[in-house]
Amino acid sequence: MRAIGDPDDSTLTPGPERLLSVNLGKPTKVDYTTAPDRLTGIDKRPVSGPVTVFPPGPKGRDGSGLRGDAVCDRRHHGGTDQAVYAFAREDLDDWEGEVGHELANGAFGENLTTLGVDVNGARIGERWRVGARVVLEVSAARIPCRTFAGWLDERGWVRRFTQRARPGAYLRVIEVGEVRAGDPVRLVHRPAHEVTVSFLFRALTTEPALLPRLLAAGEALHPETRRKAETALARSDRRAG
Repeated sequence: MRAIGDPDDSTLTPGPERLLSVNLGKPTKVDYTTAPDRLTGIDKRPVSGPVTVFPPGPKGRDGSGLRGDAVCDRRHHGGTDQAVYAFAREDLDDWEGEVGHELANGAFGENLTTLGVDVNGARIGERWRVGARVVLEVSAARIPCRTFAGWLDERGWVRRFTQRARPGAYLRVIEVGEVRAGDPVRLVHRPAHEVTVSFLFRALTTEPALLPRLLAAGEALHPETRRKAETALARSDRRAG
């Protein structure tokens, strides 16, 4: 997506960026997750018609920000700062060539499958208007887990996904409303810092030396990420001293 004007310009961005699908999951019992009761909602399927999007509440207590979507392991997923998960169709297409089979919209457990949206180049704190009313804020990167690996059933999946560093984005819900397939996605705010989704992911996985630089994203950081970055900065300061 392209912003108009300076980094804080709130003018809507014209363009072809849109939702290809809105995907919801139901609780399913599997043997490849460590979640309580062995339940997961990772098998998300496109739905027709509008879906209500809302701030779900604190992590650990509340789940998805989409009405009708299941988040079963609330120790690690869901809550206000991980209310919605977006993944680019372009990245699914790239993965198809590697895994050797079709990946349908929702195949990576994403709620929103986008087209034309630079999900991994989005900056933490960046805001998108989806459809007429909903505003979402980029908050975090998806970290691959055992459930994700079990669902894809691909050898070395966590390592392979991590190496690519194109994890998709978690989003907060700033303005509630309904979304549906075909809705335009417009950039309405882009902060003036370097912390993109991909940059954040690398800091949390393969390049921990980047952690202190995440603090440039300020209050838009997921609280758990901010604590890690603050700890890393304090250690760096002690070594320097």
